[in-house]
Amino acid sequence: MAMMMAMSISANAMSYSVARNEALFLSDKMAYELGLNGAQYDAVYEINLDYLMSMNGQGDVFGIWWSRRNSDLSYVLSAWQYNKYMACSYFYRPLVWNAGKWQFGIYRHYSNRGLFYMSRPAAYASYKGGNNHRSDRYYADRRISKSVAKASVADSHSMHANSRLSGRARSGRQVAGRGGVVSSGRR
Repeated sequence: MAMMMAMSISANAMSYSVARNEALFLSDKMAYELGLNGAQYDAVYEINLDYLMSMNGQGDVFGIWWSRRNSDLSYVLSAWQYNKYMACSYFYRPLVWNAGKWQFGIYRHYSNRGLFYMSRPAAYASYKGGNNHRSDRYYADRRISKSVAKASVADSHSMHANSRLSGRARSGRQVAGRGGVVSSGRR
């Protein structure tokens, strides 16, 4: 039962494919709850992927790469988005090391692993990681608009309520449209 609540991955270093999939799921939920625009969504995906790819063991979970992630996100998110991000433990502390395994807390809040609210970010197809190793000011020096995406907070809450009712993931990737309507495949 606990396995259903939090995805666990055993090993020390996280593989690129696992990090990529987990960064996509986490970033999608952040975009949905924080109302990220397209540029923010791309940057958040890159930041989450960099963080997850930097994990080599328990000491990395809340170490330098976690601090770098928080710093990078502070440049990308507006003040209210960043405050909400910090208030949501499944975003702020997305990963824990327990009994020799990675555990992702996001699955306690979003149990339907096949449900996505957004299309894949543009960076998903091309970004392979590494911005966090280039400079600690990479995102500080980029001009990223912090305007909120068009979906309203009411739509966001409605979609989340519907996602919690949708149960286990069906086969294929589901994308929730406006009002929580779920469609299969990529948009």
